Amino acid sequence: MSDNTQDEEVLKQIEREVRMREGASKLLAACTRREQALEASKSLLTCNARILALLSQLQKMRKAQILQRVGRRPSEDVMPCSGKVSLSDLRIPLMWKDSEYFKNKGELQRCAVFCLLQCGTEIHDTDLVMVDRTLTDICFEDIITFNEVGPEFQLRVELYSSCAVEDFSPGALGPRRGSRLGGSVGCSSGKKIRAAFESAAVCGSSGGNVGSGSVSPPSSPDLSTLGPKFNLLAHTTLRIQHVQEGFKTHDLSLAATEDNPFWLPLYGNMCCRLVAQPLCMIQPIINGQLKVKLGEDLNCWENAYGVLRGHSLLCYQSQEDLESEDKTFVVIPIKKDTLVCVSERDPVHCQNIYISTQCQGEDVTYTLATHTPEDTQRWTKAIWQHVFNMSHWKQCCDHLMKIEMPSSRKAITVKQGSLYHEIVSPPSPREGLVAPDLSVEIRTLLSSYYKESY
Repeated sequence: MSDNTQDEEVLKQIEREVRMREGASKLLAACTRREQALEASKSLLTCNARILALLSQLQKMRKAQILQRVGRRPSEDVMPCSGKVSLSDLRIPLMWKDSEYFKNKGELQRCAVFCLLQCGTEIHDTDLVMVDRTLTDICFEDIITFNEVGPEFQLRVELYSSCAVEDFSPGALGPRRGSRLGGSVGCSSGKKIRAAFESAAVCGSSGGNVGSGSVSPPSSPDLSTLGPKFNLLAHTTLRIQHVQEGFKTHDLSLAATEDNPFWLPLYGNMCCRLVAQPLCMIQPIINGQLKVKLGEDLNCWENAYGVLRGHSLLCYQSQEDLESEDKTFVVIPIKKDTLVCVSERDPVHCQNIYISTQCQGEDVTYTLATHTPEDTQRWTKAIWQHVFNMSHWKQCCDHLMKIEMPSSRKAITVKQGSLYHEIVSPPSPREGLVAPDLSVEIRTLLSSYYKESY
């Protein structure tokens, strides 16, 4: 993909998030119930985080392009494969106590909470959960999967809370609520889009992390200052060492104290299931014709059709045996510590590949041959890269971990006539309105953003 194409793709994503943010602001202005306002406020915070993450990505891409133009090419070191990382069964235990703040009589203190999860530029949020003293755990049923993640990933989990007894005035905007909500969000002026960027920047500036802080700056005059506010309650960062098949407990860093109205009595831990599926474990790496040396006899070779997949180089008698799922006649184990080398000293088969691996405590060496030097190079490179991938993904390659699929009952379909659909979707052609292309406005804003950053 060319640099210009990558830039265009990121710009389109930014444009979409700006539209979504403007739509969420309008939705917040039109809310008549607190539940609606909480959802809209959560959407604003999520859009802010995504805008900041995409801006950061675009800035890195631009810096790389500048370095390339001046002759300083980015590192071309071999990189491990990417994979999928999934977080599910998220539970956060609570530690209630009898105090003035949480009394066992009278009205329940209630907070609305959700989690924001970020890995690179990919950001997801969980459903909202209402919490009071009748709950012993905050439970999120979401199954969140991140794609195209490297083994060096950092998955930041942030817990946000909003006090559910704060005053909520549906008519705060007065006459503005009567505006035509079905109009195109794309009709927003550059000034409104700039306000969205500035609000997102202030939102993410607290602590230097994307998404940490309240949903918008108190001094901001735009719609995001209205309605309930979410505040960062706790956070943690998960890495490859936290990946395992089962349920595991992780430490939380608390970001609020008991005197905050949105505070909840956290133990300081969270439990979840964090699994990973490297691409090298779920797809064939290379296949083709090979010769396999059997025993010590230099002339005892067997033609084979090889497939490198998972922990094994599977050798079939023919490609037809593979397609009919017949048994293999040789299975060569491939592990994180497998050694691969090429030798041309054999007078008969000058293109030999030696694969040395440990089996039951003993080193076992397998010898392969190819028909051309090009095939030798192709197979050697593929096997070496596969071992390299497995060594970097560590325990994630011990076996293929299962990623749960979201339940179909959680799928929410947006009705054609819904308020949110009217706000976020562009108008249909029969309405006679055409949403203008925001690309020029976005580029102007980004140009000013970069000038102010240096």
